[in-house]
Amino acid sequence: MKAAGIAGLRLRRKHRTTIADPTAAKAPDLIGRDFTAEAVNTKYVGDITYLPVDGRKFCYLATVIDPCSRRLAGWAVADQMRADLVIDAPHAAERTRGSLDGAIMHTDHGSQYTSGAFADACRQAGIRQSMSAVGSSADNAAAESFNATMKREPLQGRKGWSSEWEARLDLFRRLHRYNTVRRHSRLGQRSPTAYETALNTPSTTLAQAA
Repeated sequence: MKAAGIAGLRLRRKHRTTIADPTAAKAPDLIGRDFTAEAVNTKYVGDITYLPVDGRKFCYLATVIDPCSRRLAGWAVADQMRADLVIDAPHAAERTRGSLDGAIMHTDHGSQYTSGAFADACRQAGIRQSMSAVGSSADNAAAESFNATMKREPLQGRKGWSSEWEARLDLFRRLHRYNTVRRHSRLGQRSPTAYETALNTPSTTLAQAA
């Protein structure tokens, strides 16, 4: 490359959101990169991503996604990455679903997810914790892909939102649209909520007579 006068494009350094606690207990991987589910409210993937604001600071988004319908069942935004952020997102999902009892929650091994506070919140909700391997983004690829889309599409090349208020408002609009309007090929070109509605709608096809 040097001889040909070619220089690589140097991207901006990423802001780390996964900071592991080497002393914390890790949950086993219960999904093994299987980002599908036969029924809603049985399996979830979660993650934290950063939202650049005004080029100098960040907000943080925690998500809870149902692999069956691709629905964003719960989410939370904060200006810090304390355990409260990742606890608020499943609480939001619990309000959406009514109960998360028995569901698997798969995350990375960041210190927020390995914290005692998050483990207590999962136990109280009846959630079974699952964690990816250390240093393997592919083990939580569904959440990673969602996060990348939620930043790339609204920013469209910009370095960030102009203010935290703009970021929160834009995010609310887009997350609502993702659930109710955005079509997925895996869901038969339906949105997550439309897909779930179809699952819960009794069939009107008459059974064949005996």
